[in-house]
Amino acid sequence: MTRIFTALLAGATVAACSAWVPPNNSHKQSFQPKLKQDRREFLASLVVGSATPWLVSSPAAAATSQQQKDEDNIVKGYNRLQYLLANWEAETTVCKTGQETTFGDKCERTPVKVMEYLGFKSTNDPLFKADATMMRLKDIVPGDREVDFYEAIDAFSQNAEEANSMAFVSSWGEANPGGGKDRVRMFIERSKNNVVVSRDSLKTVMDILDLK
Repeated sequence: MTRIFTALLAGATVAACSAWVPPNNSHKQSFQPKLKQDRREFLASLVVGSATPWLVSSPAAAATSQQQKDEDNIVKGYNRLQYLLANWEAETTVCKTGQETTFGDKCERTPVKVMEYLGFKSTNDPLFKADATMMRLKDIVPGDREVDFYEAIDAFSQNAEEANSMAFVSSWGEANPGGGKDRVRMFIERSKNNVVVSRDSLKTVMDILDLK
């Protein structure tokens, strides 16, 4: 009986040993690449996460920058027209030294400054395409002032164009039949009326947008 029990015990031991499988080291090997991958994904998420606010805020920052530039140009343009009107005679007169002009005069009226101050001579002038500049600010106009805002833009555009046309015509006043310095002076003075309305229209826009 003892021999039978011993034989059975030995057989069971052999079977258990045969069934035992050594631990598979492949799990350890496969874990290392997975760990590296997780680290790469984590670092990538940090980079993306830190960049996202910048990417989101960039258009808003650009819009704010453009709005500030437009507002500044309106104020600068208004102040320039104020200066032009306050110094109208001096700014629309050119005196030559060492050379006499027609009929012996050294000083002549010129319309060039009118066109310059209204933004028709340089893309760098604050009033260059001023109507488009003001239209870009329409979204910040109070609801109860929208009609006044658009009317002011229309008045500015119309009078600025007329002032520019008058100034241009005056530059050819002496060359036209029956023309002379008095004709040049007449057209320049007519353009002054349009400059006044243009300035007042800008002031209306500034008041509506609360620009200082």
